[in-house]
Amino acid sequence: MPSDAPAPAVWRITLPHSAAAVPIARALIRTVLASIDPDSGAPADSDTAELLTAELVANAVEHTPGDEPVELVVELLPTGCQVEVHDGDPAPPGDLSRPDPDAMPDPWQEHGRGLLLIRTLSSSCGHRTTERGKAVWFTLPSPARPAL
Repeated sequence: MPSDAPAPAVWRITLPHSAAAVPIARALIRTVLASIDPDSGAPADSDTAELLTAELVANAVEHTPGDEPVELVVELLPTGCQVEVHDGDPAPPGDLSRPDPDAMPDPWQEHGRGLLLIRTLSSSCGHRTTERGKAVWFTLPSPARPAL
């Protein structure tokens, strides 16, 4: 029996393994979320999606060896959106589970907050191995619509 629900929309883009990938990824997520029909409601908060996407892409570029490109995958879901960043390194990222209070980043350090932001601001996050390495992902819920 066919479903009347629309298939989720998915965007994929290959990004360079360089710092230039971060603004490209931010622009893509902003464009994707802005392209949604305003009457159907935004699939997620654009500012949060941009911030978390930038963190994932920056981590993939900084923490994976070589110059193999990374891939950004954005999927619009009925309940929000999911963003994945694929890279060629099968090693898992840092801890995406509940933060350890003793492992909080030093307030004087410039690094170490990206995964904390992803854990805190997303509705869920994680990683999985792929044929080429791994995918690190997060989901954001659709924002609450104001009552009419």
